[in-house]
Amino acid sequence: MVRSKSFIAVPPGATIKDQLADRGMSQKEFAARMNMSTKHISKLVNGEVQLTPDVSIRLETVLGIPAKFWNNLEALYREALARVEAENSMDEDIEIARQFPYSEMAAYGWIPKTREAKEKVLYLRKYFEIVQLSLLGNEQITKIACRRLAITNKSDLALMAWSQEAKIKARDINVQPINVKGLTKSLKEFRSMTNMKANVFCPKLKRVLADNGIALVFLPHLKGSFLQGATFTDSNKIVVGLTARGRDADKFWFSFFHEMAHIILGHINNTDGTTEQDENDADTWAGDVLIPRDSYKEFLAKGDFSDYSICEFAGSQGIAPGIVVGRLQNDEIIGHNMYNELKEHYVIAG
Repeated sequence: MVRSKSFIAVPPGATIKDQLADRGMSQKEFAARMNMSTKHISKLVNGEVQLTPDVSIRLETVLGIPAKFWNNLEALYREALARVEAENSMDEDIEIARQFPYSEMAAYGWIPKTREAKEKVLYLRKYFEIVQLSLLGNEQITKIACRRLAITNKSDLALMAWSQEAKIKARDINVQPINVKGLTKSLKEFRSMTNMKANVFCPKLKRVLADNGIALVFLPHLKGSFLQGATFTDSNKIVVGLTARGRDADKFWFSFFHEMAHIILGHINNTDGTTEQDENDADTWAGDVLIPRDSYKEFLAKGDFSDYSICEFAGSQGIAPGIVVGRLQNDEIIGHNMYNELKEHYVIAG
């Protein structure tokens, strides 16, 4: 017997059990009369196996109750069981749905607006293309180059939602076969783009990435997701999603190169997600690509962190001065309130 709030599913085996009790017949004797194993009869009585047409005919012979009755009883049980499971899964999914930033997602037009809990579940299931929201905990469904995600964590669910939108938008982006070597050769070109305005480098960036099998998608930030970017594979392409609206250039480019690190260092191939070491390695790699380590050490050794010196060093490296400012601020060499006028502030539409 299986229950939900509104339904009870009673297997045909309960009726068989009552019939045996009325006759004073043991399951062992009953199994012998049915010419079936005692193990199968036990499972049949406990609703663990389906009552087949063959069994219903045997029941008609042994118990004298028409096969049609047993077949109908089995059909009613399966229908009730489906309703019980559907209602129970709905209850479970309602709890999961409450953790999503649903209103924010709806405001962006990703899903329909609604206040009804069950409608939210149905819309979210369609959005994620799954029959139950609890399946989002399956790493085969959520393949993102980041630490393992949990459906009990609000920020993780926000990341899943954001990444799904990136996946949906990436489907309309045509790309060439994945080419990691080609991507590596393009790093110098990417660095040079830090000197360009967003409306100039965006189409260039998308084109170069597409030539190497990567679909780049810009999306707004979801509150509570602590998200800067995400990378994952979908079909025969790599999807890179970035938040960009209203962001400082240094943070944007560091996030971009961090995601490139996950691709070039092979982290997106990890079935269990990235480790803390992977994330640290991606951070180190991104920092070293933007500003080569030896060059940065030489700059620090001079001890001159004036705006003129920063611009001169950035020029020698072929990158925007704001990148150097951001690095110095992050390393606490200068205050976070210093030289922010050297940073570009991007507004990038999706």
